[in-house]
Amino acid sequence: MPTVSVKRDLLFEALGRAYTDEEFDELCFEFGLELDEITSEKDIISKERGDGKAEGASDTVLYKIDVPANRYDLLCLEGLVRGLQVFKERINLPRYKKIMPAKGEGQRLIITEETAQVRPYAVAAVLRNITFTKERYDSFIDLQEKLHQNICRKRALVAIGTHDLDTVTGPFTFTAKAPSEIKFKPLNQSQEYTASQLMDLYRTDSHLRHYLHLIENKPLYPIIYDSNGVVLSMPPIINGEHTKISLNTRNVFIECTGTDITKAKIVLDILVTMFSEYCEKPFSVEAAEVIYPNGKTHIYPELAYRREKVKPEFINKKIGISETPSNLAKLLTRMCLKSHVTGNGNNIEIEIPPTRADIIHACDIVEDAAIAYGYNNIQMTIPKTYTIANQLPLNKLTELLRLDLAAAGFTEALTFALCSQEDIADKLGMDISATKAVHIANPKTAEFQVARTSLLPGLLKTIAANRKMPLPLKLFEISDIVVKDASTDVGARNYRHLCALYYNKSPGFEIIHGLLDRVMQLLEVPPNQENGYMIKATEGSAFFPGRCAEIIAKGQSIGKLGVLHPDVITKFELTMPCSALEINIEPFV
Repeated sequence: MPTVSVKRDLLFEALGRAYTDEEFDELCFEFGLELDEITSEKDIISKERGDGKAEGASDTVLYKIDVPANRYDLLCLEGLVRGLQVFKERINLPRYKKIMPAKGEGQRLIITEETAQVRPYAVAAVLRNITFTKERYDSFIDLQEKLHQNICRKRALVAIGTHDLDTVTGPFTFTAKAPSEIKFKPLNQSQEYTASQLMDLYRTDSHLRHYLHLIENKPLYPIIYDSNGVVLSMPPIINGEHTKISLNTRNVFIECTGTDITKAKIVLDILVTMFSEYCEKPFSVEAAEVIYPNGKTHIYPELAYRREKVKPEFINKKIGISETPSNLAKLLTRMCLKSHVTGNGNNIEIEIPPTRADIIHACDIVEDAAIAYGYNNIQMTIPKTYTIANQLPLNKLTELLRLDLAAAGFTEALTFALCSQEDIADKLGMDISATKAVHIANPKTAEFQVARTSLLPGLLKTIAANRKMPLPLKLFEISDIVVKDASTDVGARNYRHLCALYYNKSPGFEIIHGLLDRVMQLLEVPPNQENGYMIKATEGSAFFPGRCAEIIAKGQSIGKLGVLHPDVITKFELTMPCSALEINIEPFV
């Protein structure tokens, strides 16, 4: 959940009254929020860097409030205050208006076809005659950062640019150029840099280095400039110094570029609805025209209101209450969802404002009604069901086998579900394409590139990390492996595997074979070909030739056992022979 830090005194001033810490904590709970911490800038610095560094820092009390991840309208002081005031019925929800400028006077953003390779979408708007104070300006910047980290997915989906409109001349062009062709003075810098030089400059920047990977390997970089060639920004990295906004800025041009047009429209709507409050005409936003490469023209922001109808009995049933339709409409109106009863009280019509992009389904409306009603006010009842909770059969079998394997002298290990491609392929003498492994799209480290298709590599790495322990080393693990399966809705399937290893100066194949017999005895599977289990000689890339057997049970192959190949042992940095067993236990459930 995102955490919003607000100054207590500023918050109380905006709310029109003071609260004790306990009262405000209760108010947050009633509104579906959580007052996470009461602190100050001085306390934060003292905790992070020590008392010495905190000298001179502000003692102003800060409230850190946890906000639901989908409530983008509560990520700043303005939205928080507006939401709480409507909730307490002190104000009505404002009506947001889109003002169309006179023909030829509006701002235009022209998108060229080159952007299709990097960030194909853009939206724009203007906050006209806005008045900033230090607190408003800080909140404006902070909201952009909160949105970048949240809905914008660290600028991967959307990047926000805000500019002093009086320093540039439209129309604006959003295009993409080779890094060597881009040169401008970036925000808070004193000289011009090419795009390539900027990448090198920001590689050590604690904040901006996290976004470089979004475009640095692209042949073209996105760039926005005005009719005079003045660069506004190079999204998603940095804005230009020339258009930097300040406390004296009166007209703000906002552009949001991205790879997801829906998210870009939501981000723009949130920004302008939160801060149009400070415009000369409150809650009014000047529209901008965006022209796409195909010639189509779109007017932004959309600031779209939509209507939904929900039956009162549906809301009552889902929450477990029995309120009248008019009361339910009043509860929803307190949650910034203006509602009224229609017909003969059979329906409640709800108007969804542009600030509530989180309202997707009727269930979202029901949730808001429950929050306004108060979770603590809902009568507790025993569910009308005869279902008795019980352990899943597969998990019950797993627990029983764990106990007996431990009783057989083996130590249980719990290894990572993710591993490297090398672990499940190269080191086991296989090709990665033959493993049916599920690959991670953006692995954070080379150690976690794929979901494991075998428990064997994890146990071998565990033994390698414990080579100094007294011999023999006897380990086992019962966990899930994952393989691709096109027949499932998610494209992959989990299987519960049992894997055991014996590591000593001699291979100890008879130990592993004996463990298999013990497991089958516990599962009450007799050693015969008809309705029991058997082993037959086979070959496996991870096993020594002539020392590998396939295990057949209930008419199907469930795994292998044998002595590991010396090459496998060497690749896992081991020096002694090792026997292994790995089977699928799901057929025995």
